[in-house]
Amino acid sequence: MSTNIRPEHVSAFEALTSGDHDNFALFSCFLDCEPVSAIVAVTPPNAPGGEYLITPLFVSVTEAMSLTDHDGDAA
Repeated sequence: MSTNIRPEHVSAFEALTSGDHDNFALFSCFLDCEPVSAIVAVTPPNAPGGEYLITPLFVSVTEAMSLTDHDGDAA
């Protein structure tokens, strides 16, 4: 069976569910011009005055999304 789950997805999921990290946040953003929210990892700047790095991990479902299995059947 094929899967769309990549190793980085597994790592992000494990980090979220382990409780070992506290740098996750909900982030209001846009996906294909549609308003969504995302679960992100927030990395502080390395130097004073630097920028925070926001890495999206998972994006919320939108009304336009269609979730199907590998055979194209609705989930």
